Amino acid sequence: MAFVLDCSVTMSWVFPDEADSNTDALRERLMFESVVVPALWPMEIANCLIVAVRLGRIRRDELDSLKQLLRDLPVEVVPMHLDTVFDRCLDLADQHTLSMYDAMYLELAIRRGLPLATLDKHLSVASSNAGVHLEMQVD
Repeated sequence: MAFVLDCSVTMSWVFPDEADSNTDALRERLMFESVVVPALWPMEIANCLIVAVRLGRIRRDELDSLKQLLRDLPVEVVPMHLDTVFDRCLDLADQHTLSMYDAMYLELAIRRGLPLATLDKHLSVASSNAGVHLEMQVD
C-alpha cells in the first residue's frame, strides 16, 4: 500500500544515526510500494542537506551522491494548489497546532486516504487525532 512520506523519515535514510529498524523497513518497502509527498518535500529535503553541510554533519563532497540517492527514490511529488494550502492546510494547522509544513503532509494523507510515515511526535499525534493511520509508532 502507498503511503505519505515526510522529511523526518527521509532524512533518517541520509543520516544513519537517525535510522532504526522501522525506518529501514520503510525504505525497503519502496521497492514494492509507491510513496507520495507534498510539493514542499524537495525544498525541505534540500534545506536539510545544506544545513547539514553548514553544521559539518556531512561534507560538501558528499552532496552529489546524496542528491542522487534522493532523486532515485520512487516518490510522486503532488502539487499543492492555493485553495488547498489556504483552506485545508491552514485549517489543519490551526486545528492541530501544526506548522504549515506539517499540515501539508497531514492534508495529503487525508486527501489520498493514505497512511503517514513520520518521526515527528507532534505530527504523529495530530495525524492520529485526525484519523490518519501511522506507518510507524513514534516513541
